[in-house]
Amino acid sequence: MDSFSLPPDSLFLGFDCSTQSLKATVLDSGLNVVKSEQIRFDSDLPHYNTKDGVFRDPSNNGRIVSPTLMWVEALDLVLERLSKLSLDFGKIAAVSGSGQQHGSVYWKKGSSTILSSLDPKRALVDQFGNAFSVKESPIWMDSSTTVQCGEIEDAVGGALELSRITGSRAHERYAGPQIRKIFQTQPEVYHDTERISVISTFMASLFIGSYACIDQTDGAGMNLMDIKQRVWSRIALEATAPGLEEKLGKLAPAHAIAGHIAPYYVKRLAPYSHNPFI
Repeated sequence: MDSFSLPPDSLFLGFDCSTQSLKATVLDSGLNVVKSEQIRFDSDLPHYNTKDGVFRDPSNNGRIVSPTLMWVEALDLVLERLSKLSLDFGKIAAVSGSGQQHGSVYWKKGSSTILSSLDPKRALVDQFGNAFSVKESPIWMDSSTTVQCGEIEDAVGGALELSRITGSRAHERYAGPQIRKIFQTQPEVYHDTERISVISTFMASLFIGSYACIDQTDGAGMNLMDIKQRVWSRIALEATAPGLEEKLGKLAPAHAIAGHIAPYYVKRLAPYSHNPFI
């Protein structure tokens, strides 16, 4: 539907997947908050046993991760709560969101099929239990990749050269060093991974039912993108892990539309849609 011909009562749904919670806010065309819900990971999803939304690994110095499936279940729960607030999902004209930067998600081979064939009669969490090659996602707090940072810098010609290419020297919390650590310490996991997402594009992928492109603003915080050309840096990719470009997919401008909402949500939320656009 043309954005200039949207009904005046159109609604806009935004998400923020942060370290400790998933928040959903619904705005009207005047930017007034219509509905809002928040899932606090520790208290609302206690069975994941997180503290402040994360696991701190005492046996692996600096390793801090979050259970990937927890974010999926949080999405189930926040949509359920919004439906109980009598939100008319049929009036939602656009969905957007943000996610904590730098964390990485590892999709298992075959997961694209899961994404594209979701069953609207089942919750998301029941369908993604086997979708990830590693169950816990390293996040922005992770500082266990000091060795990998040094190796990446050495491979490209030093910290200054990596900064010239990617905008910064290697940082432990960045996805590039996280990926290299997975490749080195769990090569079978890396081999079994068909796509690597950052957290924002992971959430977008859930919504569109296919792998969303990493946008250039997230790419600039991975130690992997040529910030001048806004494309993946060949030398940085090779310094990180083999065959990495295929696993990352294409970059997209920050303003690009990720895709159309997956049929799963249209069908699953149909009982709460009184004036559907579709």
